[in-house]
Amino acid sequence: MSSVTNIFLTANKSVSQWQSDNLLQIIDDDIYIYLDDNDLFPLQSIQKAGRSIEKMGVKNAHLQGDSWKADSQWAFALGFTCVDKLTNIEFNGDEDVVSKLNDKLAVYAWSRDLTNQTPSQLTPLLLAEKAQKYITTQAPEYVKTHVISGEALSEQGWTGVYNVGKGSVNPPCIIEIDYNPTGDDQAAVTACLVGKGITFDSGGYSLKSNEGMFHMKCDMGGAAVVAGALALAIRQGLKSRVKLILCCAENMVSNNAYKLGDILTYKNGVTCEVANTDAEGRIVLADGLLMASENSPTLIIDAATLTGAAVAATGGDYTALFSLDQQAADQAKKAATSENEPLWQLPLAKWHQDKCPSAFANTANSRPIPGGGPGGASNAAGFLSRFVDGKGWLHFDLAAAYNGSANAQWGAGATGLSIATIANLLLSQ
Repeated sequence: MSSVTNIFLTANKSVSQWQSDNLLQIIDDDIYIYLDDNDLFPLQSIQKAGRSIEKMGVKNAHLQGDSWKADSQWAFALGFTCVDKLTNIEFNGDEDVVSKLNDKLAVYAWSRDLTNQTPSQLTPLLLAEKAQKYITTQAPEYVKTHVISGEALSEQGWTGVYNVGKGSVNPPCIIEIDYNPTGDDQAAVTACLVGKGITFDSGGYSLKSNEGMFHMKCDMGGAAVVAGALALAIRQGLKSRVKLILCCAENMVSNNAYKLGDILTYKNGVTCEVANTDAEGRIVLADGLLMASENSPTLIIDAATLTGAAVAATGGDYTALFSLDQQAADQAKKAATSENEPLWQLPLAKWHQDKCPSAFANTANSRPIPGGGPGGASNAAGFLSRFVDGKGWLHFDLAAAYNGSANAQWGAGATGLSIATIANLLLSQ
């Protein structure tokens, strides 16, 4: 096929005989996606078509014809794009539609590529640096950053990030990126985004298996998603002040690594016994949530590839949503629906805080059984809820953030799912 292939979307059968009922129909060098009027999930079918077309060896897709709408073009883009082809699409429509789709594609490509990088390419401080550079590029005059790394984390009381990352030769860090387009240094912070940035997760002394560790370069996917969400919101005209907080560390085994039975004391006085060093995401996010809460924003969103339990509950097809504020959760679900991103709310109540008990501290970070036991995703969210007021707080457990291998809808690697949903929430504040 040529280097650029024209892709048409149609409800009319363009061919006969053996191709007549196929989702994909080929005429000369053009490809037609045939959608039956009775298709109950047309966007999903278009995404699957995009995946199939990429596997044919198409290098660049040019969407042609009048049938393409913004949502159908984006569905195609999600299926077609993959490693080394993250931006290889020419969109269709008026200038405004094409511009918005190109902005969205560029941000998702950056976030997905960041998540796909190897642990040697992306150490904690490099993750912070790349996020800072990308956000600053969006609006250089409105961005300020502050980084706390290494021993300074311990000295300033950021015990979670410090302890999870102290076993690595690559020092941990927290970066705070302040986007303030108001021109007023005293302006209220309307929202804070907190991202889990574990650039590699060995599991620590609760060591993962080879299979479980193989894809753990993706464990900073939460940081990539919230950074991408802020970048997209800025491109879409964000006018309010937002802070992005990334909690970055490598969870490694060494003579200096944190250990089972250690007790951590957080800035708010909560003590935590380490029952599982592989439940490190919630340990670092606690610091990020405390830092976010210091700003008294109306909205706090954290995002993390946090629990296998969320993947088991959703099949890896949805982002799992948790909140103690049902109004905020309903807003998130509405935003996800408008962006055509799968989001599913799972149970969370105040009493989930007590689901990881400790005889020696206020709480443990997990339960010392595989997967944290029943309700593991809710229990993790319950742990996090100790570090926020609860009102206006949303926890995104990114169960659909990464695929170890390609499937019918996605290429292998990061998906970027929930970037648009979170950006939508920022713009609605």
